[in-house]
Amino acid sequence: MTTQRAGKPRQAAVAAWIGSALEYYDFFIYGTAAALVFNKVFFPASDPATGTLLSVATFGVGYVARPVGAFLLGHVGDRLGRKKVLVFTLMLMGVATFLVGCLPTYDQAGVLAPVMLVLLRLLQGLSASGEQAGANSMTLEHAPTHRRAYYTSFTLSGTQAGQILATAVFLPVAALPEEALLSWGWRVPFWASFVVVVAGYVIRRRLEETPVFERQKATGSVARLPVAVLFREHWRDVLRVVQASLIASVSTIFTVYALSYAVNTVGLDRSSMLWVGVLANVVALLALPLWATLADRVGRKPVFITGSVGCAVLVFAYFAAISAGNYPMIFLVGIVMFGVVYSAANGIWPAFYGEMFKTGVRLSGMAIGTQIGFAIAGFAPTIGAAIAGTGTTGWIPVAVLTAALCAVNIAAVAAARETFRVPTEDLGVRPTRTPDTDVTAT
Repeated sequence: MTTQRAGKPRQAAVAAWIGSALEYYDFFIYGTAAALVFNKVFFPASDPATGTLLSVATFGVGYVARPVGAFLLGHVGDRLGRKKVLVFTLMLMGVATFLVGCLPTYDQAGVLAPVMLVLLRLLQGLSASGEQAGANSMTLEHAPTHRRAYYTSFTLSGTQAGQILATAVFLPVAALPEEALLSWGWRVPFWASFVVVVAGYVIRRRLEETPVFERQKATGSVARLPVAVLFREHWRDVLRVVQASLIASVSTIFTVYALSYAVNTVGLDRSSMLWVGVLANVVALLALPLWATLADRVGRKPVFITGSVGCAVLVFAYFAAISAGNYPMIFLVGIVMFGVVYSAANGIWPAFYGEMFKTGVRLSGMAIGTQIGFAIAGFAPTIGAAIAGTGTTGWIPVAVLTAALCAVNIAAVAAARETFRVPTEDLGVRPTRTPDTDVTAT
C-alpha cells in the first residue's frame, strides 16, 4: 500500500505534464499565428494596423469562453471526478485546433472565414478552462503535503513545453516564402494537432482519481451543486485568485503583443523573435521546479511576489530593447524576464490557488478564479495594441499597463493566507473560533 501511494504523485505529475504540453501546444499555436499571419489571411481587407488589432483580438476571444467553461467543467470535476474533465478537455482542444487548419481564407469565403475562426477559438477557450484546474487538482491531491508545489509545477512545465513546441513548429514555417506561408504553411501546425486527439485518450484514460476525492465520494459528501458551496464559503478566495491570476498578462503581452510589435511595427526579424520565446521557455522548464521547491521550503507568497515585482520592472527593459532593435539585449532581457523571473509566480500558483479551497470545491474554485483572471489577461494584447503610441516610445503605455496588472496581483497575494504547511485534508477548512482559541491567540 505504501509503495502504491508513493507512486501516485509521480504518475499524476507525468500525466499532467504530457497532457498540458499537448493541450497548450494547440492553444499557443493560435497565438503565434494570430501575431504573424492571421492579419493577412483572415482580415486582408483592413488596413495593416486594423488587421493586426482584429487578428490579436481573435486570440483574446478564446479567453471569453474560459469563464463560462470554468463553471461547467468545474461542476463536472467536483461532482463526477477530475479524470472525466481531463479526458474531455484534451479531446475538444485537439479537434477544434485541427479544424482551424482546415478553414477557408477571407479571399475564399469572405466574412464567413473570420466568423468560423472565432467560433473554433471559443471551443479552444472552453477546453482550456478546465485543463489546468483539473490537472492541478489531480496532482495536488496526490502529492505529499511538503511537496505540493513541486509536483503541481509539472502542470505548468507542460504548459511551457507546449509553448516551446508551438513556437518551434513555426520556425521552419515562418522561414517559408511569403506566398507559401500564407497559402498552406500556416496550416501545418494546426493539422499536427491530430496527434492530440489520439494521444489524449491513450494518456489520460489510465489516470486514477485522487484519494481525497474518492473518500469524499465514498462518504456521500459530494455536493449536488459545488458552485453554490464555493460562493457561499469561498467567495473571497475566488476573488483573490481572479486578482492574482492577472500575472498571466505578462505571458500574453510577451508571447503575442511583443512579438507582433517587434515584427510588424519595428520590423525585426520574425525568426529571431520566435527564438526568444523558444529559449525563454526552455529556461522556464528548468526554473519552474526550482522555484516550486523553494516555495515548499519558505512559502508561496514570497516566491510569487518576487516574480511579479521582477516582471513589472523588466517589461520596460524588454520593450526598450525591442524598440532599439538591440538583439543581444532582447534575448538577454526576454529570457531573464519570461524564463526565470516570471517562472517564480507561474510555477507557484497551481499549489497556491488550489490550497485556498477544500476538496469539494477545489476544481471549481481554481477554474472559475483563474479563468476570469486569464480572460482579462487574454485581452491585454488587444488593449495594448489599442493604447500603444507612435514612434520609438509608443511601447511605454503597454509596459505601464503590464506593470499595473502586476501591482494588482501583488496586492492580492500579499493579503492571502500562507498554506504551504497545512495538511492536504485541512486545506480550505477554517477552524471555528471559540473563546479558548481567542484567548490562546491573544
